[in-house]
Amino acid sequence: MAKKSFPLSKVYGLLEPGPVVLVTTTGEGRPNIMAMSWHTMLEFEPPLVGCVISNRNHSFALLAASNECVINIPTVEIAEKVVGCGNTSGADLDKFKTFGLTPKPAKQVRAPLIEECFAHLECRVTDTSMVDRYCFFILEVLKAWIDPAVKEPRTIHHRGYGTFMVAGETVTLKSKMK
Repeated sequence: MAKKSFPLSKVYGLLEPGPVVLVTTTGEGRPNIMAMSWHTMLEFEPPLVGCVISNRNHSFALLAASNECVINIPTVEIAEKVVGCGNTSGADLDKFKTFGLTPKPAKQVRAPLIEECFAHLECRVTDTSMVDRYCFFILEVLKAWIDPAVKEPRTIHHRGYGTFMVAGETVTLKSKMK
């Protein structure tokens, strides 16, 4: 089968980095939520996460000012709310109220957890050396939470232009990692 050229503007859909997450920040008197799919693990211990948040995004200024956030990991059950958060600006809107999401206090940061998500990573910005050039923040995970009742979370993965893939079958293969 012959391969065909693929548009460079769509390459990100091939290298989708992981589940769409909801990043909460706080500032200007209220918390905010943004949907994000540009993140990557950088280190295991301490856990470091790299993420891109556009400087045109309301959450960019809130994160830059507070130096902390929570990465909330949703499942497909709240996909419509996740997309709603991604298609609106917190500069004009209380996304918790608009999308029926529940803020819960975090232990290590001021930004809230989102109750409807199955996992949460409380984070502090640890490196801003690539923020000016790439809008790339490096976050250290200070505290992690998971709902033990959710055994096989079906996360959503952005493929571009309103298309998502839902995590499915789990395959276990031989590995030297423990």
